[in-house]
Amino acid sequence: MSELRKDLISKKWIITGTQSEKEFFEALNLKTKQEVGECFFCEGNEAQTLPEIYSIRKYDTRPNMPGWQVRVVPSKSAVFKIEGEMGKVGHGIYDLMNNIGAHELIVESPQHIKNICELSIEQILLVFKIYQTRIRDLNNDERLKYVLIFKNQRPKSIFRYGHTHSQLAALPLTPKAIKDELLSARDYFDYKERCLFCDIIRQEQRDKKRIIEENPDYIAFVPFATKVPFEITIMPKNHNADYCSENESSLRNFAQIMKVSLCKIASVLNDPPLNYILHTIPYLRPRQGYWKTIRDDYHWHIEIYPQISEITGFEWGSGFHIQPLLPEICAKILREAK
Repeated sequence: MSELRKDLISKKWIITGTQSEKEFFEALNLKTKQEVGECFFCEGNEAQTLPEIYSIRKYDTRPNMPGWQVRVVPSKSAVFKIEGEMGKVGHGIYDLMNNIGAHELIVESPQHIKNICELSIEQILLVFKIYQTRIRDLNNDERLKYVLIFKNQRPKSIFRYGHTHSQLAALPLTPKAIKDELLSARDYFDYKERCLFCDIIRQEQRDKKRIIEENPDYIAFVPFATKVPFEITIMPKNHNADYCSENESSLRNFAQIMKVSLCKIASVLNDPPLNYILHTIPYLRPRQGYWKTIRDDYHWHIEIYPQISEITGFEWGSGFHIQPLLPEICAKILREAK
């Protein structure tokens, strides 16, 4: 069983023990799936994945057979395991627990497409509806506290899959990065009695320098203080803390602005590797005093990070990010990109 171990200095939880020594070193010699055979995410190769958890498919087709539009399967190299108990223990001054959770792959198209922005808006909409369905379903497991949706697109590592897909990790705790964001939003609300994210949207609309795209429901912009060049944040214009409460009409506009934003990145930067991360509220398990104002002070959003620069020792050591281009320049280039 892999473990979660808490670093006492940073207060971050570290995932460890997901591979044996043999598996780790064998992986260093692996070739990509595309080099050694067919992609097992493509339609017709359903038997090469673990049995599907959920899918959107034609009415007359069966699970684990062709005929699907979007398909959810467990990860074969899962970081988290759904079976077992939490097993929280202390080891001297250290804390650890079993790596309980879920790790799922959301295969976004039956065709072998590498970039999600090449899909139609209706297909992307199906993917975003699946996100909602899986988050809601996993809420039934009382052990889980947070679901992280993320994408590693065209990753540099040769051990990754080329077929467009996103990943879901359901965790028994709220990640520190998310918790820090929640605390920052709560502190701002306590001080100003306004949502921090709504204020950011108003400031961006006032400045008009960093916005790259808008539609009736969403705004996409380069943040005032970016971590990487051409980073994009997308937020709903109407205040909403919970991604799962967005209706189909709103999600269609979300799919539209995501497609445009990702196409602009692909056009300007020659289709680079990128990550995106969906930030939404944690599961609000009953606990006295737990995030009492969260629906007022938080605002769900998505962050997109093109991988075109390396993290250096200075950034690891100091926590400062070096971003060579001004965010306003990045925004202008993306805004003007066709």
